[in-house]
Amino acid sequence: MRLYPLFADLNGLPVLVVGGGNVAERKVAALLEAGAVVRVGAPHLLPALAEQVADGRIAHIGGDFEPSWLDDVWLVIAATDNRELNAEVAAHATERRILSNVVDDPALSRFQVPAVVDRAPLTIGISTAGAAPMFARRVRETLESHLDPAIGPLVALAQRHRKAIVDAFPDLAARRRFYDALYDGPVLQLLRHARHAEAEAALLDALDHGAPPVPGSVVLVGAGPGDPGLLTLAGLRALNRADVILHDQLVSPGVLAMTRRDAERIDVGKRGGGRHTPQSEINALLLRHARAGRYVVRLKGGDPFVFGRGGEEMQYLRRHGVACTIVPGVTAAVACAAYAGVSLTHREHAQSVRLLTAHCKDSMDTLDWAALADERQTLAVYMGLAQLSHLTERLLAHGRAPSTPFALIEYGTLPQQRVLRGELHALPALASMNHIEAPALLIIGQVAMMADELGWFGETVDTANAELAA
Repeated sequence: MRLYPLFADLNGLPVLVVGGGNVAERKVAALLEAGAVVRVGAPHLLPALAEQVADGRIAHIGGDFEPSWLDDVWLVIAATDNRELNAEVAAHATERRILSNVVDDPALSRFQVPAVVDRAPLTIGISTAGAAPMFARRVRETLESHLDPAIGPLVALAQRHRKAIVDAFPDLAARRRFYDALYDGPVLQLLRHARHAEAEAALLDALDHGAPPVPGSVVLVGAGPGDPGLLTLAGLRALNRADVILHDQLVSPGVLAMTRRDAERIDVGKRGGGRHTPQSEINALLLRHARAGRYVVRLKGGDPFVFGRGGEEMQYLRRHGVACTIVPGVTAAVACAAYAGVSLTHREHAQSVRLLTAHCKDSMDTLDWAALADERQTLAVYMGLAQLSHLTERLLAHGRAPSTPFALIEYGTLPQQRVLRGELHALPALASMNHIEAPALLIIGQVAMMADELGWFGETVDTANAELAA
């Protein structure tokens, strides 16, 4: 069956919904959103619908269906669980040349209600002509993940200035280029950052002086801890738009596979004992590509502002006049703890969490070890695998109990995740004995015990050898 695509303006028009149950309630909500004057015909109504009748938002026609219910309506939806009744409603509507929809019954329907992607005033309707509505839902999910939420405000802004745009660009090709510049340039970027007045000013300036060349920019994107499913929608949109992507070693292959296929990818990862890209070189690459007019994504494992040098890179770019924004990522402490079944805070065990890095001995010497030894807190240690002995010694020396539980999470959120559990005094020996590799996140505190009970992902290492390590 082929359907004629149509968006109906129902504002102020009477529409009938036959049925008073859950399905009818959903249909009424959508019709009210479109500004329709809704009448609901049914012997009985759900409490939520009855409340809307009492509030005057909808009208109720009681009793069994009568053809007179269709008097002067523009549209009818049959939403009962009685197919014979639904067929009767549809037949009477057809006699009167009124479009009708029977919910979940395309054979009886004269129009289909599509799955909708709402970026008002931009609306995308998706239909399978009633053949497989679940597939329409999946297509909608895909579009939702790719469409920038700021596209709606951009369409509204363009609508508000449509006459001025048409007058300024009577040539259709020139007008198309102007709209492209709105989408690709600073106007959409400003709307994305909720700077509406500046976006409107940029549009008006482009009308007066012509759209300027799209400037280069950098966005710092947090890739999360490894599982591609933990990449945010905003991060995915940035990756799909990127001309150049500078990524760290900790960005997983699964996340890199989601990047735009024709984007230039540059590995600037730092590897212990191996190739090392100096921060100054990374800064220079970001600046060079941005000044060449490219949209640059700096893709970092975890969150750029948690031990990711995101602040340093943003400062550098801003000082050199390059626009730089940030898309936060799920930081490793939160994600790895969740995948290991560890609640970082707990009313009975920990009222605070400390995030610390222990990638080198010199940086550890600056820490407040007396404060870190407090029992009623959780320590989440990044990049600490090489300093486990020093870390353990310092905590024990400042009063942390030898029996304090720990959870050492290797390759957190990835299929090869392992969780090593034990007591603090045995931490270095257990990690060595079980050949734990980086990346690994260490959690110290009473909450680490929860991994035994609540762990749900990956492998948990048997700690029966704890006595040997003691």
